[in-house]
Amino acid sequence: MKKFLNLIIAGCLLVSAAQAQNAQSFGFSFFLNDFASAQRIRSTSLNTVINNKTFARMDQMNSGFAVNYHKQMRDRMSVTASLGVSGIRYPMPGRTITKNGSLVEFSATVNAMMTTDEYYVQPYVVLGVGMHKFDVHYGAFLPAGLGLKLNILGDASVVVTSTYRVPVTNETANYHFQHSIGIAAPLGKKK
Repeated sequence: MKKFLNLIIAGCLLVSAAQAQNAQSFGFSFFLNDFASAQRIRSTSLNTVINNKTFARMDQMNSGFAVNYHKQMRDRMSVTASLGVSGIRYPMPGRTITKNGSLVEFSATVNAMMTTDEYYVQPYVVLGVGMHKFDVHYGAFLPAGLGLKLNILGDASVVVTSTYRVPVTNETANYHFQHSIGIAAPLGKKK
């Protein structure tokens, strides 16, 4: 429980640290949770999964929808807070889950951009904290991954992200990938 509270505090600090600049945007995204590929990699190896081409297909993943808030901290760093919902039979270690339920996830991430927003393409690295609720179970995880922001729609941007979610609460969280695509638009006039 102490780890869980520390993660919540760290997430709040990440979001509040973003008060340095005014560039803010709000967005929506569609995502896929991939538990199968993560399990195959952990039970064999990444090399085996790549060689045997046994990554999960889209029909083996669970889809969901999220709302996102982005705030620019510096030229090459931003913070994202995301709240997502998906229908899933969450594979908790040591438990048999027999029915689908709603998985509600919140994550706060820092995005280290490779370029500034003057470029059309901005690759970035993602690192953060998150928590989820499934049925009566709460869990915490650490999302880490890669993203790509495409500044091709005027003020709006297309954002593509793929993260590996490492459980902190091993009893109620499981390793998985989350792949998302969404759109973000500024909340006010860009300065």
